Amino acid sequence: MRDGIEQTFADHPRPKLIYPFEQGVKVGGEAMDVAPGVKWLRMPLGGALGFINVWAIEEADGWAIVDTGMGGTATRDAWRAAFQGPLAGKTVSRVFVTHMHPDHIGMSGYLTRKFDAKLWITRLEYLTCRSLSADTGREAPDDAVQFFRAAGWDEDALEHYKARFGGFGRGLHALPDSYHRLNDGDEIEIGGKLWRIVVGSGHSPEHACLHCPELKLMISGDQVLPKISSNVSVFPTEPDGDPLTDWLTSLARIRTRIPDDVLVLPAHNDPFHGLHARIDHLIGGHERGLSRLHALIAEPRRVVDVFHVLFRRTIDQNLLGLATGESLAHLNCLMSRGQAVRTRDENGIDWYRAAA
Repeated sequence: MRDGIEQTFADHPRPKLIYPFEQGVKVGGEAMDVAPGVKWLRMPLGGALGFINVWAIEEADGWAIVDTGMGGTATRDAWRAAFQGPLAGKTVSRVFVTHMHPDHIGMSGYLTRKFDAKLWITRLEYLTCRSLSADTGREAPDDAVQFFRAAGWDEDALEHYKARFGGFGRGLHALPDSYHRLNDGDEIEIGGKLWRIVVGSGHSPEHACLHCPELKLMISGDQVLPKISSNVSVFPTEPDGDPLTDWLTSLARIRTRIPDDVLVLPAHNDPFHGLHARIDHLIGGHERGLSRLHALIAEPRRVVDVFHVLFRRTIDQNLLGLATGESLAHLNCLMSRGQAVRTRDENGIDWYRAAA
């Protein structure tokens, strides 16, 4: 899963976040201390993001790993280098995963089996990941094809989707067959410190952030990123879902539950100070996007007609699925607020317009 396409936040200037580490850690087997007993590593990713941040918390009986990287030989080799280098001399005690996207959970099966460790994850993330991985090699279902046709996709785009369907599981080492459930509000001792689980949703079903008040740290996964907006999309499995409302509500809750003085350890980009300012920027940017979208649909529009008011980039074939999912998240949010209505024409195409 990729993170969101950069949205049109130009009318909403970025907050001045503080990045305390002048040089980030190199991708591969290197590590950097970000707090006593907490190390920062980066695992390789293909594409524009280039890497994912993962974290190692020192415990008496080993390293508690938080997030694992994408499944594959490049990440396996990076983990091997780490355990021959900065993590040498200790085993893995536990593997925590913030959420079910392959760049986060992809190597959990490798690490848990290699070190006989347990996976710690929320229930919905684990079960959703197992469900999606079962689609590997399957043909695209008719419901999904109809979903994208209703968004305004042409036949070439639909054929491209069918050819690529079922690729989720290819980014996963075989998943662990069991897990230890994380719940919102859990207080867990990790490395002799108390860490609290704060669950968000919208980007994924039950995303776990980890907050350590004593160390003033928050491992945010993809729930709060400093420079890019997390992907919040509607998918064919739940076409009437409202993940954007879930995500905005989650961000507001996190702002009230986690103090502004934490160092945020995100999955992408660098650790930063300025959690509350970043949350305000994300919420404000999406609200402005919703306002622009509402104005655009004064005249009926298809999903593929609204991209230009939400995204800075030109939407090509490679970004079409992502842009469609995110645009639908905004349209469904407007409908849930009573600000938009949807009608389907005789060709199976959905048209959205502002509510009277």
